[in-house]
Amino acid sequence: MFTKLLIANRGEIACRVAATARRMGIRTVAVYSEADAGAKHVAVCDEAILIGPAAARDSYLRGQKIIEVAKATGAQAIHPGYGFLSENAEFADAVHAAGLVFVGPPAASMRAMGSKSAAKQLMESANVPLVPGYHGDEQDPAFLREQADRIGYPVLLKASAGGGGKGMRVVERSKDFEGALASCKREAISSFGDDKVLVEKYLIRPRHIEIQVFADSLGNCVYLHERDCSVQRRHQKVLEEAPAPGMPPERRAAMGEAAVNAARAVGYVGAGTVEFIANQDGSFYFMEMNTRLQVEHPVTEMITGTDLVEWQLRVAFGEALPKQQHELGIHGHAIEARVYAENPEKGFLPSIGTLRHMDVPRAVAFELGSDGANPAAVRVDSGVREGDAISPFYDPMIAKLIVWGADRTQALARMSQALSEFRIVGLATNIAFLKRLVEGEAFATADLDTGLIERHGATLFPPAAPAPLGALALAVFALRENAANDPDPWSQASGWRMNGDYRRVLSWSDEFGAYRVGLTYRRDGLEIDLDGQTQRVERVGGAGDDLALRLGETAVQGVVRRDGDVFHVFTGGGHFTLTYNDPMAHAGEVETLGGRLTAPMPGKVVAVLVQAGATVVKGEPLVIMEAMKMEHTIAAPGDGVVEDVLYEVGDQVADGAPLLAFKAA
Repeated sequence: MFTKLLIANRGEIACRVAATARRMGIRTVAVYSEADAGAKHVAVCDEAILIGPAAARDSYLRGQKIIEVAKATGAQAIHPGYGFLSENAEFADAVHAAGLVFVGPPAASMRAMGSKSAAKQLMESANVPLVPGYHGDEQDPAFLREQADRIGYPVLLKASAGGGGKGMRVVERSKDFEGALASCKREAISSFGDDKVLVEKYLIRPRHIEIQVFADSLGNCVYLHERDCSVQRRHQKVLEEAPAPGMPPERRAAMGEAAVNAARAVGYVGAGTVEFIANQDGSFYFMEMNTRLQVEHPVTEMITGTDLVEWQLRVAFGEALPKQQHELGIHGHAIEARVYAENPEKGFLPSIGTLRHMDVPRAVAFELGSDGANPAAVRVDSGVREGDAISPFYDPMIAKLIVWGADRTQALARMSQALSEFRIVGLATNIAFLKRLVEGEAFATADLDTGLIERHGATLFPPAAPAPLGALALAVFALRENAANDPDPWSQASGWRMNGDYRRVLSWSDEFGAYRVGLTYRRDGLEIDLDGQTQRVERVGGAGDDLALRLGETAVQGVVRRDGDVFHVFTGGGHFTLTYNDPMAHAGEVETLGGRLTAPMPGKVVAVLVQAGATVVKGEPLVIMEAMKMEHTIAAPGDGVVEDVLYEVGDQVADGAPLLAFKAA
């Protein structure tokens, strides 16, 4: 076995590989960019080498530099993780040419499956069912539009070299094709350096089912059953589970055997995923093969009792697969939720900032049972820690939350509870959205398809609501107890008076306005009042910021995390942000934007679609920005005139920067 391994990646996958390598007695070398100097993966590896500036193209995508670091540190193998260089055939060739081992499939297999269009042609020759579409090399926009018109709308435009939902657009009408194609190609060239696209029929209410395959260099190949990855937004997975709900054994075998045949057809070695799109009637079609480990691989590990990273290392070293097909049973049910720094209520825009507080669920240390019978009930894979920053340079994933249950019902209950315990302060996250999704009727009853989120938008994106009295009571108690614990006796605010009661009014605010909360200190306890409602309140349990109150006849539990004058209250599955303030001191501080449309986040202007003086209508696209390799369109908020355009294509803009001067009609 190898004695030293270089991990050519960052984030949670680098930490994950390092943990397995350490358990196997293998020393690890991390590479990092200037932005990741203090990152978790740097700390958990035995050695760490700086390879360049923050931008991925200047650091994590510098294949030759990474190979030089491997040789200089004495590493015998390179694990590429996923993303970056993991599916780069030229890098794999260069690793082998340098006398090192690439922990992944042969470059020839990558080339065969790396192009979506070439892979589909290969599968077609192998009689694997394909979705109707055009997968050829002709890329003239007029020709592609003719193909879309022939196939029939809606169609899906997909970057041929793509993955992760980038470079994908659904086109509903022929007249929208040209704009969608241009946007798709821009995103594809930015993300993959290749703007070739394919056109496919977009199926209505399909499920996304993928098969985990594994092959060694001795001719063995197995499938480790399926994962259902249907719950997606912007063609990126949100929840994954294994096994797929409602999967009959005969269909599982058919899909597994098809996936193994696909892997054998290209001489595959290592971990790979064959992805299928499935109709509600059970028919399925080949989509693509990912020639690497997938982000969602933990759910497969949980139900099969395997460590797929260990399998990768053993196979790369030339060993046989640790298990054969008949040894790979299914034990229980596992679900994975991707916790992102993003704002679901604002179109899932990535959020940038510091993890000022991060409470993760109570997790069992990552251990995989030898037979899968006793996997960890709750597992958190993360590449960040409290105090780390989420930057604009890389994917904004904070963690993967994975739970296991004896059946799907138990797994759902554990996921709901674990999400309640996942609390983050400092930036927007999708945690509350994930909890609504998991507890929603559609997911709970396994009524799954790739349009689930859009179809249930009304319940998944409810209108924001003002803070309830319970949340305000928790904030008041946290403020009061912080003051009471001050070591300076003259600074304590216990409210004690020698004679009579004492009432104080505390002013709080959030996006809905101000709250004047009265707190009365009586000899026999406390009373709290808001909008004329008065109730007795007392603390009945909890420790520190974990509070349990009795509010009148109601039990209120929650956790309060204070960040300066901002109190983050987590209660009842909600996250309420309350600012403690003097209302008079902050009067008049709200500023308007004066008709200027602003950048929703830091990024680059990739297209300006209007000129100064243009008359536009509500919803008309004006500017397209790119951030974290995703495009975001800024549209006219109403009918009006664009008075001035403040940036040009290629300009970098800051979060909140005005992009255009706009005058409403």
